[in-house]
Amino acid sequence: MLNLFSVLLFFFTSASACDWCGQNGKASFFSSNALLNVGACGYESLATEFNGGFIAAGSSNLFREGDGCGSCFEVRCRDEKLCKKEGVKIILTDMKRSNETSFVMSKKAFISLANEKRDLDLIKLETLDVQFRRIPCEYNKNLSIRIEEMSQKPNHLAIKFLFQGGQTDIMAVELSQVGSSVWQYMSQKKGPIWTTHRAPPGPLRFRLVVTGGYDGKWVWTEEEILPSDWKIGELYDTKIQIKDIAQESCCPSFVSRAKSR
Repeated sequence: MLNLFSVLLFFFTSASACDWCGQNGKASFFSSNALLNVGACGYESLATEFNGGFIAAGSSNLFREGDGCGSCFEVRCRDEKLCKKEGVKIILTDMKRSNETSFVMSKKAFISLANEKRDLDLIKLETLDVQFRRIPCEYNKNLSIRIEEMSQKPNHLAIKFLFQGGQTDIMAVELSQVGSSVWQYMSQKKGPIWTTHRAPPGPLRFRLVVTGGYDGKWVWTEEEILPSDWKIGELYDTKIQIKDIAQESCCPSFVSRAKSR
């Protein structure tokens, strides 16, 4: 598996290089809050607890087959008469099924773009011209692991990562029994959910490859993260905080568009 990680580190060296620059797009909003709990990222009812409910579904190029789940974006409305200048911060929790807009936002996030007393005018538009960029996620919590309901002892383990900070993607996950030098890789099921049918007996520790800046890097702990008697539905603290951000570097295509205006 070390060769696999070497390959991953090589191919993800530029994963976040263009995420910092603003991009033009369109945004709409969910007509029902119930739709926020069934997102493609698998956060389910936890999604509405993120960021005060300022969440969104993203187009396929932002969702990135699940790697974009949990990414944070700053979204600004381009209509100065209707909207505030500062914009809003949202977290990606779902995939939008078509690419007609970049985001379908929670209604709460969408109307927060509006100037005072202009929220109803904003809703009437249904679709809004916006500019957005990926930004670092900030949590006052460590990266955490939730044991998913599909897990089944002793060997089938499914975990979900929560509170992933910085401007990073988790690209690979391995686990090992504490004290052992043998590592077992996990497969990404969807978004933040990773699984294995060959989990060793606990207690367990983990190591990850995450993107940061222009490079991928190892993140791990020697300490126990999951006890031997791990329980479905429980949340476990990894004692790790991820704060890496992508280095600012505008994509050539974006720079050329800006210069042509």
